[in-house]
Amino acid sequence: MQNHNVHTFHIPVLGLAFSIDTPLRVARYGIASVISIVDDILIERMREYYSNLYGKPFTAITPKEDDHRARRITAYLNLVNHIVHEQTAKLKASAFEQGSEIVKYFEMLADHSPLKALYRRLVAARSAVHRANLETELRSRIVAGAIDVNIMTKLDKVNPGTHGSEPLPDSSDAVAALRGFVRSELGSSVVLSAGLNPRLFNYMERCPEFLPGPDGVSPKSVVLKVSDYRSASIQGKLLAKKGIWISEYRIESGLNCGGHAFATDGILLGPILREFKEKREPLTSELHALYCAALRGKGRNAPAEPRPVRITVQGGIGTTAEDEFLREYFEMDGTGWGSPFLLVPEATNVDERTRAKLAAAGKEDYYISDASPLGIAFNNLRGSSSEELIRRRVAEGKPGSPCTKKYLVSNTEFTKEPICTASRQYQSLKIDQLQGMDLTAEELEFRIQKVVEKSCLCEDLAASPFVGTPTEDERVSRAVAVCPGPNLAYFSRIATLEEMVGHIYGRLQLISDSSRPNLFINELRLYIDYLKNEMGKKLESLTTNEHRYLTTFRGNLQEGIEYYRCLIPRLAKETERYREIMWTQLQDLELELEMLVIPLPGMEPVLVECRPRTG
Repeated sequence: MQNHNVHTFHIPVLGLAFSIDTPLRVARYGIASVISIVDDILIERMREYYSNLYGKPFTAITPKEDDHRARRITAYLNLVNHIVHEQTAKLKASAFEQGSEIVKYFEMLADHSPLKALYRRLVAARSAVHRANLETELRSRIVAGAIDVNIMTKLDKVNPGTHGSEPLPDSSDAVAALRGFVRSELGSSVVLSAGLNPRLFNYMERCPEFLPGPDGVSPKSVVLKVSDYRSASIQGKLLAKKGIWISEYRIESGLNCGGHAFATDGILLGPILREFKEKREPLTSELHALYCAALRGKGRNAPAEPRPVRITVQGGIGTTAEDEFLREYFEMDGTGWGSPFLLVPEATNVDERTRAKLAAAGKEDYYISDASPLGIAFNNLRGSSSEELIRRRVAEGKPGSPCTKKYLVSNTEFTKEPICTASRQYQSLKIDQLQGMDLTAEELEFRIQKVVEKSCLCEDLAASPFVGTPTEDERVSRAVAVCPGPNLAYFSRIATLEEMVGHIYGRLQLISDSSRPNLFINELRLYIDYLKNEMGKKLESLTTNEHRYLTTFRGNLQEGIEYYRCLIPRLAKETERYREIMWTQLQDLELELEMLVIPLPGMEPVLVECRPRTG
């Protein structure tokens, strides 16, 4: 099922569970979305649920069966694909009358869409014959949104063979997940995030589904989620040399996004988009040459012209003016709107309590935390039930979580086999170690707090669909961790799908806070705070490498500020007052950046706080 982009936006992957069934909720309306295929246990439970809901046969795939992880993923993706086909066929057959599915499909389209213009002709038609012809044409133009899948490449634990035997070839988590997608009936894309994984990339080369067929089209496509141009170029070349074409680069803000936050070295979104715009054609040409050479080496025909490449952007977009500016000025082919859809019950799988907390949360409730066992910055919500569970376990003297899924095991500080830093086993061992060290009471308390703040993301990011349901395993919590982007602070109410899509296209306004800064200003604020935090971590004197890193980081921020000075006048669709406020905010942040003193190696770090200009 191919995506023909009837909408200008897509819904990116949201945690483990929040978008696990989003295609079943929105694909029939032409909206593309992304499923995480990290957690095969969650996937198997969702397959059972939807098989029962839609009256489909279900036979469990147990962990004792060979290649069960890949087979579970294939089975679920096939089920989703079948149901979406049925939903779309039913929508196509519905009547063009108020409140029907087919009317909802066309009403949600962007007002500038050619398909929307055709629908308006139907609404205005008076002749019965003319209406019938238009209805037939409109029905033939209906397409479902893409059912894409996401693999976080860093999550690639090697698994033992069946019954504890030696690891089987190609049995690691990421490789097995990819195999599950490759064997599915989906004609869509795998979205690779979190950087290079040579083992996964080498396996991809052996999958003919990623190579072009006689018509020059690959059965499966590859999308790279990247934070900057350099990453896109390196990964794109590596895969092109294997005969794999990147159909889309999804640029994501390093910090103004949801989920794990992969900060750049201070390179801001605006300069990143400028570089993609300027180097798009040279990059495509270079990749085309490498791609063709690889195909010829495999005995396949090489295309005379480069295959299409889409470039999209996501992270922190909040208004239709921002969306349009990104697509028009930076020539983006589309945008990703993620966190706002956490407030849309029709689109995402979020329990009522968590959704209500998200709707009520203010700016101070969204923060970048150290909660991830991966050691990567993680966007978090204060007061989540996951946080409450962590505090309760600490108070009961039982910090840490039972480690049942083991997707994030990586630490070998105390054990031969990797364990997870959020596990009860690791935290008990680590706390015992700290208590045996010669530390002040204050330092001991600080270090213990850093240990126990790790969240069991395997369980808590997958718990939302099952809140309020019984569990056979008492160790499994129903606490929910949620990882929204900070931009969600400006959306203050639960919305319908039509309302959120209407907001994206400028038909209505869901942001009640008129003081919300532009997305570029928001991201700059986040990066300056991140720089302060990085400087604050250096309790001892800086090393030469740390000094170089912090200096480069600040220099890149300053270059971004200079670029934004030139960019503000180009925001032609914004009011003059809006541009004036943005200019003042940019000056304030520049002054704040200038007041940060990065000491020379061997000197104590100094953080100079300043009050921003009032303008």
